[in-house]
Amino acid sequence: MIRHICMFKLKDENKEANLKEALRRLEEMREIPMIATFEVVTNAAAAPDSNYDLSLIFDFKNMDDLNAYQKHPMHVEFGKFITAIRESRACIDYEF
Repeated sequence: MIRHICMFKLKDENKEANLKEALRRLEEMREIPMIATFEVVTNAAAAPDSNYDLSLIFDFKNMDDLNAYQKHPMHVEFGKFITAIRESRACIDYEF
């Protein structure tokens, strides 16, 4: 299995509205068939503002499924959206 963890720090401008929209778009991505497990989390209200705002934790059966996900049209569209509203991104893919 491959775990894909991707975290985003959103720009301050329209942060609440953008986070809400990102969560809506991500919920639609549950339909992507190669995602074995799907979890989306947001930073706790009491946590430091310096933390990342949003994290995706997706599992894939293998690297081929992860690579296919990366090219899926829903992922590509989400990537365009999140790139426009993010300050920074961190990602790790590991085998477990």
